[in-house]
Amino acid sequence: MVDATDVFVIGGGPAGLAVAIAARQKGLRATVADGSAPPIDKPCGEGLMVEAQAALGDLGVSADDLGGYPVRGIRFVQRDDQVAAAFPKGRGIGIRRTILHEMLVKRARDCGVQFLWNTSVSGILQGGARTSRGAVNAKWIVGADGSGSRVRRWSGLDANHARSLRHAARRHYLVTPWTEFVEIYWGERCQAYVTPLSNQEVCIVLTVAAAQEADFDLALQNWPQLQERLAGAELSSRERGAVTFMHRLRHVVNGHVALLGDASGGVDAITGEGLRLCFRQALALADAMEAGDLRVYERAHKKLMLRPAFIGRLMLLLAGNDMLRERAIRSMAAKPEILDKLLAIHMGHAATTEVISAGLLLGWQFLAT
Repeated sequence: MVDATDVFVIGGGPAGLAVAIAARQKGLRATVADGSAPPIDKPCGEGLMVEAQAALGDLGVSADDLGGYPVRGIRFVQRDDQVAAAFPKGRGIGIRRTILHEMLVKRARDCGVQFLWNTSVSGILQGGARTSRGAVNAKWIVGADGSGSRVRRWSGLDANHARSLRHAARRHYLVTPWTEFVEIYWGERCQAYVTPLSNQEVCIVLTVAAAQEADFDLALQNWPQLQERLAGAELSSRERGAVTFMHRLRHVVNGHVALLGDASGGVDAITGEGLRLCFRQALALADAMEAGDLRVYERAHKKLMLRPAFIGRLMLLLAGNDMLRERAIRSMAAKPEILDKLLAIHMGHAATTEVISAGLLLGWQFLAT
């Protein structure tokens, strides 16, 4: 039992492990508590984009050690139209969430992070937290306990600016990947994104507006080409469901408590930004704790959320308006350089002038289509 630490992290997923690692790299004592035990799984697209790999490198986890399947870029598929764009720099990785979690646990253990697995946390105190094993004294409390965060509620940080909710379901299929791209299939009121994980497995996540619509067999009828590729393929895991949020909090810090990852707000899963965000937030939070001022983290957090929030709103706009989306994807299919520019913006490799240029080019092609 740990009775005192500098940083007490509530939540042992990737976000919680990342901030514990970052704190140890600053010389701070760090303890992670979670009600379950590793490996911890979560329904997600299981893709690590280039920037997420770079952030992992700053945490001491090399992308070369992760294995996985190399991903060249993104492809949009809609009925008879499709368009693809390669990442401007490097390649992404498709990797099982459980493998990533195991790598982060190993790195945390090697750094000297203390673990309280199978330990529930029932509340936070002025100088620590209450757990099922007793009280833990801590200078800093970090809530990394997901989108339904209890730490957020306990610390009075629930107020948010905007909030939208969608439902997701994930399956793994034993099938040879047919592409090196992450594919996003667009249908009426639903999307499916496909990530290759190995030479014999793909991950498919279905996102819908309402929980009752999260029916894989029904949704796949929107995409006969995808349905044909999966015909007869064996499932390699049980289907798992989740909720994906698009929301922004007014504040992510209150006193000695800070929120991280999905607990601190988030962007819709279709953006693929979740892991990059939580890793960068973890590094920023460790900087703030070392400086003794969590307001430094609050400012960094707001800055980190700007670009993903913009992309998230754009993707949700396309998801919610069939006519607009069909014309937009048809326009990009006619001029693939539009998606190249948009992906560069998404990855943070575009100057302001290029952002304006991409908008003008898409608008002109939209009118011409």
